[in-house]
Amino acid sequence: MNNAVLIGRLTKDPEMRYLPNGTPYTTFILAVDRQLSKDKKKELEDQGKQTADFINIVVWGKQAENCANHLAKGLKVAVQGRIQSRSWEAEDGSRRYTTEVVATSVEFLEWKN
Repeated sequence: MNNAVLIGRLTKDPEMRYLPNGTPYTTFILAVDRQLSKDKKKELEDQGKQTADFINIVVWGKQAENCANHLAKGLKVAVQGRIQSRSWEAEDGSRRYTTEVVATSVEFLEWKN
């Protein structure tokens, strides 16, 4: 079973692009807070350590257009999808790898003005 459910805030505005065949896709990064006690969170923040995970999200089709048009940095969303790993060859010839969530559902918990 490959199912991910996340709630977090966008770290920057979403970026929409199109495949050569015209299919739209949107990418964004979701900051998801770790479940920490108030004291532990403060302790880690004082040490300059992260208290959230930053997850790459990819959305396809009409939902990608909706995300690009209605989401912005700092807004809270819920994402449901599957985890996917992939690799590609960079321009310098090196192999690059990434892990991301391919969203099947994005629920807007806040809206941009």
